[in-house]
Amino acid sequence: MKLVHITDTHLVTPGQSLYQTDPYQRLAQCIDDVIANHADAAFCVLTGDLAHKGEPAAYQGLAKQLARLAMPVYPLLGNHDFRAPFREAFPNALRDEHGFVQGVLKRDEGDFLFLDTLDEGVNGGKYCEKREAWLRARLDEAGKRPVYLFMHHPPFSIRIPCVDRIALAEPERFAALVKDRDIRHLFYGHVHRPVCGSWRGIPVSTMRGLNHQVPFDLHTVTPVPKSHEPPAYAVAFIDPDQVTVHFHDYLDRTTLRRVGEDHYEYVR
Repeated sequence: MKLVHITDTHLVTPGQSLYQTDPYQRLAQCIDDVIANHADAAFCVLTGDLAHKGEPAAYQGLAKQLARLAMPVYPLLGNHDFRAPFREAFPNALRDEHGFVQGVLKRDEGDFLFLDTLDEGVNGGKYCEKREAWLRARLDEAGKRPVYLFMHHPPFSIRIPCVDRIALAEPERFAALVKDRDIRHLFYGHVHRPVCGSWRGIPVSTMRGLNHQVPFDLHTVTPVPKSHEPPAYAVAFIDPDQVTVHFHDYLDRTTLRRVGEDHYEYVR
């Protein structure tokens, strides 16, 4: 099974720029690439920071672009988002009994759980008791079935101080929830960098956002610096005994063409 993972679109009102780039255009180009190359994906997930300031026009623009995808799409919330304008643009989005943007997709490959870590008005993430109870119930329902998690804030340090200070609060509480469960992979957002590894034995991955990035700065604590590294999305393949995640710099149109023995040239 193939899935598409997009994160941190940071949309503003279409036509406006953010950090000298056009987030709406970046999203449209991303969707173009997904349609051209991965229309066979089972679904697409966006792991938060859909809008930069929570503007209704930003969510409306997002809905317009995501409607171009034939596959199911699951937009989640990040610290830059606001639930009310998001709900107006996405009335059929995931929702648990308490109004959090959470849900589960059950497939033959396992249970795919979509989490809401938004603490409105705060950059760091929160997973409150109500959300914990929801996740505990879903994990209990999964039993021995494989589980895949999707969330905005990582519940662990990535060793970049400016991001670690605004990660998920009380990570040990979250760790206790997923302990001894068959979690095959955790897909997250928030950090605007390609970061892979494992946490408490769970493989994890994220990649750069669509509009702007966080540089590989191991010293700055505040404010969060920005960079213009290439945007990317991920394509993940889910197999019974393996998860494979590819990061795709979708605006890179360069390739090498052989023009002679041991000689190549760039083709754009």
